[in-house]
Amino acid sequence: MSAESVPTSARELTISHAIAAPPHAVWRCWTEPELIKRWFAPRPWTTPRAELDVRPGGASLIVMRGPDGAEFPNRGQYLAVEPERRLVFTDAYVGDWEPGAQAFMTVTVTLAADGEGTLYTARAAHWSEADRERHEHMGFHTGWRQCAEQLAELAATL
Repeated sequence: MSAESVPTSARELTISHAIAAPPHAVWRCWTEPELIKRWFAPRPWTTPRAELDVRPGGASLIVMRGPDGAEFPNRGQYLAVEPERRLVFTDAYVGDWEPGAQAFMTVTVTLAADGEGTLYTARAAHWSEADRERHEHMGFHTGWRQCAEQLAELAATL
């Protein structure tokens, strides 16, 4: 299956990927801490920690670790949760509607049944064009594509 980046507005980055697994398997990969740790960071990076309170208003903490051992905590809050269909979260809040240190993006993950598989789409809407450009320079297209492939590999085993 292939991943493709889809051009969107000047503040958005989007990737879509056909996954050979049903939406419920892909959903589990996004909502179960032990599963998200297995695919969320592009290898050789790892995800040593994931705390997920998957409900509207619930907080999340996902820590990515680089090959040099440096850790990058990503705190956020879920805005919308539609099981096996849509997940929306942001770093603008870090739980209990407490503002984050610096809002960067809101992510919308959608899962659409596609035969026996899933059309997976992740859209990152940034607060500014500069944030979107920074995310591109951080490796959005390569990193998110690799993560989508890792997600597809894991979901196919569930």
